Amino acid sequence: MDNLDIQENLKIILDESSNLSLNEIRRLLNKMSSSEIAHALESSPPKQRSLLFSLLEIDEEGDVLSDLGEEIQQDLISNISNDELAEAVKELELDEVVDILQNLPEDRMKKILSKMSLRDRQRIELGLTYPDDTAGGLLNTDVISVRPSHTMEVVINYLRGQDELPENTDKIFVVSKEDKYVGELSISKIITSKLSLTVREVMETNILPIVVDQEDKEVAILFERNDLVSSAVIDESGKLIGRITIDDVVDVIREDADQNFLGMAGVAEDTFAPPGRAAKSRVFWLSMNLLTAFIASMTINIFKDTLDQIVYLAVLMPIVASMGGVAATQTLTIVLRGLTLEQISSSNLRWLLKRELAVSILNGMVLSVLVGVATYIWFNEIILSILISCALIINLISSVLAGVFVPLILRHFKQDPAIAGSVVVTTVTDVVGFLSFLGLATIFLI
Repeated sequence: MDNLDIQENLKIILDESSNLSLNEIRRLLNKMSSSEIAHALESSPPKQRSLLFSLLEIDEEGDVLSDLGEEIQQDLISNISNDELAEAVKELELDEVVDILQNLPEDRMKKILSKMSLRDRQRIELGLTYPDDTAGGLLNTDVISVRPSHTMEVVINYLRGQDELPENTDKIFVVSKEDKYVGELSISKIITSKLSLTVREVMETNILPIVVDQEDKEVAILFERNDLVSSAVIDESGKLIGRITIDDVVDVIREDADQNFLGMAGVAEDTFAPPGRAAKSRVFWLSMNLLTAFIASMTINIFKDTLDQIVYLAVLMPIVASMGGVAATQTLTIVLRGLTLEQISSSNLRWLLKRELAVSILNGMVLSVLVGVATYIWFNEIILSILISCALIINLISSVLAGVFVPLILRHFKQDPAIAGSVVVTTVTDVVGFLSFLGLATIFLI
């Protein structure tokens, strides 16, 4: 089915006015892949979402659940039985099962594990021992390994003897008798090498494996930098315990980008979450913003006598604060991106700070002239024009300092700078903007 047909099916399913029967919806779902069905569920309000999921066969549910975001996934799981869930996930890869089960209440997770075979239960329990934001939370145990002494002929015959190779198998791994990682052997080399050569003669030994407790973001960076399709995962002793594949890394990158995007606005919710849940997820950061607004208001209150005497200051002061807030957000975005990609370190931080300060001064000079001229035309006050120009430059410089150092300080204290950063830098620029403009006005106009 081509993309146009898929989009048309999605449109028909999601259109409440189409008045499709359950059998008609079911026939449309049969034409769609698990990822397309997951997209349809994520694009549906809760009631319609539950209906669509109920039309799936049990053997389809697992694949669809693994393609869903955590919040929607857990909502749907809460409405199905333990027996049904155990049956639905039994054909999934280890990391997909772990992702689904690790968010369940412990008693329910144990009941579901008890319904699985001993082999599957042991594999899943191994995966559950690792935090979900580490390499261990991403690994699969479907690993093909060989010994250095094997010949290419033995390796090829072994691979041919498999029912099928695991997905994204671009290489197999070489281990010692103690299952210690030694190196890797690409499929292309297996195919092109002479049958008489040994694995030791052909394998790559300069490619480092991923350690099981590495953070998932570090794993994503390694895959991106080295153009990896898969990589070995070892434990602390160097023993090969699994592999990570590119499809799981793409999920990490997507989730991280999604969290950063939503975090900038203090939002963390499903697009079609019920009003009560959406309000609950937003109220904390709205409250924090309210607190910072009071701080800015208290700053203005310090200069109430000045504002009483020169009322038009109240007309102009939002300009200074607004320009500082936008400039701070620009710098904050650059720094957040650099931190995420691990491009910023102590060795280049000073250069970045100098660059951002130079940018703010250049922009400040241009904008201050524009604002000063506009203010003079508006109020015909040359001193006022100079004061607002000076305040604007001061606030643009403070915006750079806030945009650079606030995310670094938040990260130092183990806080997510993507979520808290925008609130803090906006407060800084508001306060500095009001202080500089109203303070200068108090000194030179009163």
